[in-house]
Amino acid sequence: MNWPVPHLCLVMMAALSVAVAAPARAADPGEALDDAMAQNAQVPAMGMAVLGAGHISALAVRGVRVIGGQARVVPGDPWHIGSDVKAMTAVLIGRLVERGVLHWDDQLGALMPDLAMPPRYAHATLLQLMSHHAGLPHDLLNAGMRAALFGDDSADSPGAKRLRYLALALADPPAGRGGSFHYSNTGYLLAAAIAERVTGETWEVLLRREVLMPLGMDKARFGTTIDGEPRGHRGGHATGPGDTNPPFFAPAGGLVLPLEDWAKFCLDQLAGARGAGRLLSPGGYRMMQTSQGAGEYGMGWEVVARYGGRDGPVLVHAGSDTNWFALAVLFPYNGSGVLVVANAGPDMGGDAAVRAAVAAVLPDLKPRDP
Repeated sequence: MNWPVPHLCLVMMAALSVAVAAPARAADPGEALDDAMAQNAQVPAMGMAVLGAGHISALAVRGVRVIGGQARVVPGDPWHIGSDVKAMTAVLIGRLVERGVLHWDDQLGALMPDLAMPPRYAHATLLQLMSHHAGLPHDLLNAGMRAALFGDDSADSPGAKRLRYLALALADPPAGRGGSFHYSNTGYLLAAAIAERVTGETWEVLLRREVLMPLGMDKARFGTTIDGEPRGHRGGHATGPGDTNPPFFAPAGGLVLPLEDWAKFCLDQLAGARGAGRLLSPGGYRMMQTSQGAGEYGMGWEVVARYGGRDGPVLVHAGSDTNWFALAVLFPYNGSGVLVVANAGPDMGGDAAVRAAVAAVLPDLKPRDP
């Protein structure tokens, strides 16, 4: 497989790379999507869920499942959310910590003794790993090796392929100086491998049992969409399973789900910020949603003081496998937020359309009920 870009996954800070201006008037979610797609005409479809008062206050979808097709998207259709799965991986690790299976100050070398690591990685802690302060580069640096692993169609399990990837990636030199922030997909693959080693279960089983099922996210699945569902798009064309992140990469960016299921997770994050979450202790949510070390990143969330002209703190994360674009913006202080997805990658304006739709509804996000 010839991968079109050096790092197939995952957009995180791109959500903040362009300033968003508040519109002059309130925008209906459906109208916001219409306007965003009019400005970015190559985007086949978009969806939006507005969160407030502990539930989805508005949900809208627009467009067609496949470019040039007639079948229109419907509210229950699945979307690929890329790196936005990282917050779910972080919750899984948090649950293992709260259970005493892991500890935030555990060192990576001790957790994974069979993987050779440079000293900086081996001495880094689990907390540093989850907050992107362990020094790991964004991805495996050798593009040829990365492409070979991404194109590996052997019958080996995703867990076995993760370990093969990690054995190569952990031989790469650290990124930057010690203690600095470096966003890393490899780091979240290592977190998944750690969870698998200490529990004897696969990350896929663990995520479903510890995160998805307790929140009723029963339509979420790993991989990408299939025929008859919305398809991702890149270069003006629909893409398929061979064009996205492979299954072993799922802990860093490979989950497909309807907006309603994604909203269940994000609503729990908002509830957790006020001590009413279902998956972690209040302190666990606080750890996730507080910047750790240098940079503006907690665990699975970027944590910023202001977004789109609104004061925070704000939890933000974007995800893309280059075929889709997804963005979550949550305001824990008042329990509101917005989730927006597009079935087109950045080269077709998926990122610009999503940001435009978020900007349109941002002034109208309502606080939770008293």
